[in-house]
Amino acid sequence: MAENHAKKPFHKRIARETPEEKQYDERTVQVDRVARVVKGGRRFRFRALVVVGDRKNKVGVGSAKGADVTAAVTKATEVAKKHFITVNLYKGTLPHEVEAKVSGAKILLKPASPGTGIIAGGVIRTVLEVAGVSNALSKSFGSSNKTNIAYATIHALELLEPANKWITRQPKKEGTKAKAKVTKP
Repeated sequence: MAENHAKKPFHKRIARETPEEKQYDERTVQVDRVARVVKGGRRFRFRALVVVGDRKNKVGVGSAKGADVTAAVTKATEVAKKHFITVNLYKGTLPHEVEAKVSGAKILLKPASPGTGIIAGGVIRTVLEVAGVSNALSKSFGSSNKTNIAYATIHALELLEPANKWITRQPKKEGTKAKAKVTKP
């Protein structure tokens, strides 16, 4: 077997052994061991929560179960890639303040000035980093369930309106001039 490897040119061995670069940033947030009770005892499986994004305004969250950890992570990654959303950013931060609630998890996301960074903890930080947000503030209320917080963050990012759709003032209605009362002496 060593002889066969030695016969191949060196440049072909290098090319084959170099792993291809991934186009998405895939982060495993949580892996749990779950069980179902059957007649003979418990059957164990694994559940994975994965966040996938391209760091250029696209992000997705997926959760899946598998017989082993790698199977669960692979399935969750595929689910996340199927459920990508596009995030509307404004100068590297969020365009406006937004709140979202999923089950018992409620989160608040706020824009931040340049140089602030991402002030967020745990799952919210991961989702914002993978989405390509560079400056943001956040606060999580209620439940600390990572799955619900991840989905609440995605929901909040979906609610963001781009800057060109902001309504800054009400348009004037035409034809509504105030009529002056004229009194005769």
